[in-house]
Amino acid sequence: MANNHVSVDQKYNPYDNMLSVLKQAAQKLDYEENEYITLEYPERELKVSIPVEMDDGSVQVFDGYRVQHSSLRGPCKGGVRFHPDVNIDEVKALAAWMTLKCAVVNIPYGGSKGAVKVDPSKLSKKELQHLTRRYTAMILPIIGPEKDIPAPDVNTNAETMGLMMDTYSMLKGYTVPGVVTGKPIDIGGSLGRREATGRGVMLVVLKTLGRLHINAKDTKIAVQGFGNVGSIAALLLYEKGCKMVAVSDVSGGIYKAEGLHIPNIIKFLADHPGSQMKDYNEEDAHHTDNDGVITCYTDVLIPAALENQITENNAPDIRAKIIVEAANGPTTVAADEILNQKGVIIVPDILANAGGVVVSYFEWVQNIQSLMWEVDEVNNSLEKIITRAFDEVWDIKEQKEVTPRMAAYMVALKRLVTAKKFRPIFP
Repeated sequence: MANNHVSVDQKYNPYDNMLSVLKQAAQKLDYEENEYITLEYPERELKVSIPVEMDDGSVQVFDGYRVQHSSLRGPCKGGVRFHPDVNIDEVKALAAWMTLKCAVVNIPYGGSKGAVKVDPSKLSKKELQHLTRRYTAMILPIIGPEKDIPAPDVNTNAETMGLMMDTYSMLKGYTVPGVVTGKPIDIGGSLGRREATGRGVMLVVLKTLGRLHINAKDTKIAVQGFGNVGSIAALLLYEKGCKMVAVSDVSGGIYKAEGLHIPNIIKFLADHPGSQMKDYNEEDAHHTDNDGVITCYTDVLIPAALENQITENNAPDIRAKIIVEAANGPTTVAADEILNQKGVIIVPDILANAGGVVVSYFEWVQNIQSLMWEVDEVNNSLEKIITRAFDEVWDIKEQKEVTPRMAAYMVALKRLVTAKKFRPIFP
């Protein structure tokens, strides 16, 4: 089967996807359009041109973006991704999902997102540093610990955030650790931040199984996408006794009905730099493609790659009874309808992958107060917030007889509309 990526389906607009669900949630809550219309539009969209002197002396100019969707409930918060296929509609959608995500878990942030249209694998380390620093300098007027706080996302990491923090600090003339989250621990990062999104996914999977009275140790799970989030979620669920039957990365997937040995896969990839899933072999396992993982025999499917992975083309073939969205926007509206008709329970991205922004919030709080929390404190606080948010969403789902996605949007939208009543239109 063919993979279904954003670049294949040019008609797919993730921002329209977000608006569609937002309007349905508003109808369920009996809101007039005037009560939520401001959420249909980002507050600010910045596009920058980023000149970088390459190692050969030539100059290349890259497109960069920073979109601030809402600062209604606090400073904007959102990652920065480096990817050759990004566009403004994708960044707008990701910023809006961040607004909703922060509202679902009830932390005092709004939503934003940043991106640079680049394939980082084609740049040297020095070129990537220059790109990161110049991008930071060009979005500097609209970011800051009290305004908008970037974080890692696709193809960015703690090192990227360290460069962004250093660039901002150099231009300000003093060290400002709270300008970004997801930094290296040695310069103000938080313990537990790197694992936070995957840990949140694990907690949500276990909470879902618990509500459905399913024993975790009897559960087969497939993870599509084996980056930071997917690999950590897979490892933590493996440690809880779940049977991890399939995993994949950009090179393809691997399936084993009796369950894969996740620690061996992680060790293999770590011990062989540049290696991918296609290079890994395990007894009784067979290789497949990403679609093969999405449609394999499993109880739970965790899409943990990019958006637009589950579409109307492959949704009819999905065998999983539960989907937990570790990626942002992995399921299109059309696929959502197909899966709902099949009775598949979809735990939405704005709840399932919120662990990252929750611990980013903890990191920001630690930076502002010049404190350092122990990892147990971070993980316990994360579990408390994710559990509370999950229970709120699941209770609305049962009370209103709606899908988990609709329930999550309703919880988020209610908080945002309530905040707007206390912060009416200025002037």
